[in-house]
Amino acid sequence: MPVLDVRLGGLSGRPGCQDGRAVRTAVVSSVPNMEFSEAVRRRRMTRNFQEVPLERSVVDGLLAEALAAPSAGNTQGREFVVLEGPEQTDRYWQSTTDAAWRARSRRYEGMSRAPVVILPFSDPDAYVDRYAEPDKVRSDGDEVEWVVPYWHVDASFAVMTLLLAAADRGIGGAFLGNFRGEAALKDELGVPAQLCWLGAVLLGHAMLPDPPSTSAARPRRTEEDTIHRAGW
Repeated sequence: MPVLDVRLGGLSGRPGCQDGRAVRTAVVSSVPNMEFSEAVRRRRMTRNFQEVPLERSVVDGLLAEALAAPSAGNTQGREFVVLEGPEQTDRYWQSTTDAAWRARSRRYEGMSRAPVVILPFSDPDAYVDRYAEPDKVRSDGDEVEWVVPYWHVDASFAVMTLLLAAADRGIGGAFLGNFRGEAALKDELGVPAQLCWLGAVLLGHAMLPDPPSTSAARPRRTEEDTIHRAGW
């Protein structure tokens, strides 16, 4: 059963007005504030958002924590485009979906209310350049063979940190993958061609009801099934 977290509008809600006097509106969220270890265990994707904006200081704090995530060679080859408010976030939805998809999607209405959309990009060229520097270049002079594309790994670390930081603050978050519209989105936002788009992080206060995805019904694999000590 969800725990309700009620915050005063002066902190995180939208100020209202009644009889000429400033009033505070309450924000009811299904995502409670929690300790970090609890945030790891209880974090879930929010797919139904309120149209209540997030304060800029809150968004900036979440991004600062995301940028503290690990980075191979301290390359830091991850970039974020931040869209706030319906006019900006609609540029994301219009670039990556079409009218037919929006009409048939049972989640679009709730997700499109998210007041913040953060778009993470990775920069492959930054890693190629970094690993050609004196402290990283191979002793045989050959170029690094990128068996694992660490630009995607590092950007994913940052996204996961962002989602956990949101949960830790009682803010709803969801990650939507890159399935369509990357070229149109990058053109719309003026993103450099060499950057790779991972997907979108939606942030905002959760609206009730926010039923879990059908995927949540899948049983979780046990530690015994997943962890292989001293070998497979």
